[in-house]
Amino acid sequence: MSKTQYRSEMAIMHDILSYTANEGSSGVKISRLSRKANLSHYALIDKCQNLIDAGLVEMIHDERNRIYVLTEKGIKFYGELGRFLNLVQSFNLRC
Repeated sequence: MSKTQYRSEMAIMHDILSYTANEGSSGVKISRLSRKANLSHYALIDKCQNLIDAGLVEMIHDERNRIYVLTEKGIKFYGELGRFLNLVQSFNLRC
């Protein structure tokens, strides 16, 4: 029996970007983001690395913490992704 994923990769990415954007320019710590996005610490690090590689998120090392902040490109992408997901939802599609 396979495990059904209740959120798509795109929805997870949107959630990460959303919670990061809500924290503003000060960024969000990895532990808080993990709780908000409902992902394990290691799964979140992997997803955030993909966002960093795409230039959407920047990681800042604080004394003992990893802090994630949206880049300008990330802010624009987050807005476009939200519009896309709303469009998909308006057609009753799952994305």
